[in-house]
Amino acid sequence: MNIRYQQIQGRSLGFYTLIAVLIAVILLASGGVYFMEHNGHYVSGMSNRIVWGMPHVFALFLIIAASGALNIASISSVFNKKIHKPLSRLSGLVSLSLLVGGLMILVLDLGRPDRLIVAMTEYNFKSIFAWNIILYNGFFAIVIVYLWMMFEHRLNKFSSKAGLVAFVWRLILTTGTGSIFGFLVSRQAYDAVIMAPMFIVMSFAFGLAFFVLILMASYKWSERPLGDIIVNRLGNLLGVFVAAVLYFVAVKHLGSLYLAENTGVENFILFGEHIYTFLFWIGQVVLGGLVPIVLIYHPALRGNRLVLGLASSLVLIGGIFQLYVIIIGGQAYPMEMFPGKEILEGYGTIATYSPSFAEVVLGVGGVAVSLIMITFLLKFLPFLPESLDDKVADQIIKSRGPAL
Repeated sequence: MNIRYQQIQGRSLGFYTLIAVLIAVILLASGGVYFMEHNGHYVSGMSNRIVWGMPHVFALFLIIAASGALNIASISSVFNKKIHKPLSRLSGLVSLSLLVGGLMILVLDLGRPDRLIVAMTEYNFKSIFAWNIILYNGFFAIVIVYLWMMFEHRLNKFSSKAGLVAFVWRLILTTGTGSIFGFLVSRQAYDAVIMAPMFIVMSFAFGLAFFVLILMASYKWSERPLGDIIVNRLGNLLGVFVAAVLYFVAVKHLGSLYLAENTGVENFILFGEHIYTFLFWIGQVVLGGLVPIVLIYHPALRGNRLVLGLASSLVLIGGIFQLYVIIIGGQAYPMEMFPGKEILEGYGTIATYSPSFAEVVLGVGGVAVSLIMITFLLKFLPFLPESLDDKVADQIIKSRGPAL
């Protein structure tokens, strides 16, 4: 069956208000960038011990979510799930937009953005960071080609092959991002190979949570029909991914506790008196994991879109907390520079970090860039089907032809 796609009108007061708010946030973030670049990074909360701060938390959060947001398109193309095919265009758009926002934060937090030219022209293939530049650029190119094949009817027959390439590439990309931490042997909190698959599962949860919120908001604000069949399926899938994240987190920490050398750092994260323990248990596990699962699967709340929106929002908030604990907490714990020896001054203590306002607005500005990119492209290009009500979804499920 044919699905008609149509761009949104974008002429309402609400649309212009949304654009104005996002532009205001981006301008505020630009001011934060100028403040740190003009005065030096010493005005931020970062130090020679906490070298990855709040901007890196937001940047990696968006990059990871970008990989997971493409999961809907991958499910339809690679696994031939027809019910998800009408959402493939939006899936690719959300994926690209989140990646743009995340990379923007990284570039602007360098202090010298022009030095990125060196990283792009002089590769050190022994560095996972150099590999990631190749992976990010390749992801851009592959997803753009994938979207082109979905938009151009004459190329629709090749979209499944492009989807397969995109699926494999984004798994490699997220594996590379997780490997940045998994192979940092100097940091006891990072040194675990399970980081790579854990980041992949995290990307599924964060990306789908973003996608669900954007999908429901787009159809609600454009007054287009969106049936319960598709929404409930996405909600169930989100619950599975959130549970999988909790599983990998449990395996990671239980595995580290098994090794005597990691007892100190695990006690610091799991049972310490610092902010990281609170963020781990209350922010990540409870608010970002257990509560969304209850909201999604509780019989009295199933099918409630406000509840699903709340659950998706909590997953994203919990994701920020999770990456804060991983990135900042992992750096705060002192490195074992002299095994078996006690360092009395300096690097033997827990490092302190308080994110500055400039760092926070830079991170939020990256999210705003992603959202404004999605909003404008929805207005000017036909990414959204005109209708996804239950009748249309039921016809898609019962169709016997090839995937749309």
